[in-house]
Amino acid sequence: MPLLEVRDLTVSFHTTDGLVQAVRGVSFDIDKGHTLGIVGESGSGKTVCTQALLGLTPGADVSGEALFEGRDLLRMRRSQLRAVRGARIAAIFQDPLSSLHPLYRVGWQIIEMIRAHQRVSRPAARARAIELLSLVGIPQAASRVDDYPHQFSGGMRQRAMIAMALALNPDLIIADEPTTALDATVQAQVIELMGRLQEEFDSALIIITHDMGVIAEMADEVLVMYAGKAVEHTDRRTLFYSPHHPYTVGLLESIPGSAGAGERLRPIVGQPPSLISIPSGCAFHPRCRYVMDRCRTEIPPLATVGRDHRSACFLPSLLQGVAGQVEAERRQTALAHGGAP
Repeated sequence: MPLLEVRDLTVSFHTTDGLVQAVRGVSFDIDKGHTLGIVGESGSGKTVCTQALLGLTPGADVSGEALFEGRDLLRMRRSQLRAVRGARIAAIFQDPLSSLHPLYRVGWQIIEMIRAHQRVSRPAARARAIELLSLVGIPQAASRVDDYPHQFSGGMRQRAMIAMALALNPDLIIADEPTTALDATVQAQVIELMGRLQEEFDSALIIITHDMGVIAEMADEVLVMYAGKAVEHTDRRTLFYSPHHPYTVGLLESIPGSAGAGERLRPIVGQPPSLISIPSGCAFHPRCRYVMDRCRTEIPPLATVGRDHRSACFLPSLLQGVAGQVEAERRQTALAHGGAP
């Protein structure tokens, strides 16, 4: 039985401009000890999808199921959800400087989180906070525990957030863009740290990112989202070597280093749609290089295109999917210009 089963999750917000359809019927599972990566451009619904699970979308209309060890998170009372949030499900947010309170010491914030869920003395909670800060690589943790957030560097603040998330040995950690604001060296250190600690604690991890390099490093499975819907879901290797959906291919082609020597990057043309006025049919069709007439009127289901591989696209379910068609297109272009394929 999966640790978390999400079924047909839908989240919408009423605004003065209209109904924002932030998440539209998303489903996924995650097992203990596994990592699910959720990727997509800004505005694809990645963050709202997981915030809804934690009750962090006030004013939203939320429907569907989110069974955590058989209990539906979406139907829990506030007191029940508070008992789960932090203790059983922890979150690491994108900007630790705004997530950590600037007027309280880092150690105090970890201590209060521990004591909110466990009946332990303040000295015992402080010792645990020092242990956690040391575990995530904060030097001289016994003295740095009394520092304020502004006295930590960006990488150290992110490590402190990870320490807080791990304080109660949660079964599930949701990491929302945990490395976005960090430089490449610190980013690599944080990724290595999260992987090592996840293995040590055997926690499940949902990592939300637009960085395909992070997905390549950490994810076991990948869910690709566009305009609030899941458009592709498969294991990491299949996603990188045999992607099917044109949007996934576009994301991969946009990675620096994915183009050959002397080639320009191939960005996805156009902009993501407004979630208030989503295009009819397949929401990606205005930007798709393979668009067909039916794409403009019919919504493609998330259907099986291979073993443990689903894609919401009407293109044929070939072994290499769209990736093979892209390679064929490149060969034809090279031959048309008199070059080698």
